[in-house]
Amino acid sequence: MSARWRGVRAVLFDLDGTLLDSAPDLGHAANVLRQRRGLPPLPLEVYRPRASSGARGMLAVALDLHPGDDAFEAAKAEYLAVYEEVMLRATAPFDGVPQLAQALDGAGLPWGVVTNKVERFALPIAARVDPLPRAAVVIGGDTTPHPKPHPAPLLEAARRLGVEPAACIYVGDDERDIVAGRAAGMRTVAARYGYLGLEPDVAAWSADAHIDHPAELLNFLDLS
Repeated sequence: MSARWRGVRAVLFDLDGTLLDSAPDLGHAANVLRQRRGLPPLPLEVYRPRASSGARGMLAVALDLHPGDDAFEAAKAEYLAVYEEVMLRATAPFDGVPQLAQALDGAGLPWGVVTNKVERFALPIAARVDPLPRAAVVIGGDTTPHPKPHPAPLLEAARRLGVEPAACIYVGDDERDIVAGRAAGMRTVAARYGYLGLEPDVAAWSADAHIDHPAELLNFLDLS
């Protein structure tokens, strides 16, 4: 049993790769762009590690396009329009997330979402994919002037909850999540079941803890 952390008053989560498995829809939208260009679809497995990078990651895999390339911005706009149409097609919580949310709700411990997904996508998903409608706060990538790894989104979430940042935990599956959480003065937890990126060295992120399943977060919480 892990040592339980005292004084926790709120738990915040990244969205893609932490609470939700959205890679199937992100990858599907990328394959639509490939189809439009006469290219065959790619398997989900090649998209999944880059899913936390959103459109940037998907376009890198699907079309070998990167920020700064001449065709990138037009392809990004096309991709986001397609993704908006399909973003609720197969996106679902990871196994264990509904039970984790139920345990937090039962203990009266507020929880919320801080994602780099812009509000255009984050808010409709949070409103329709269980258990996210019960989240106490949802902060998107454009809610504050700076997305993660800047701490501003996390600090805004704590402000809206009325909780000191030091009393919050932030859980994420990307190094920028841990960087942002530490900069905000929060305890950080790396979700090793998530997308993680290419060749991740999760131990080097210096998170306060690591979990391999959402329910393992309960080992660090005193819900009595």
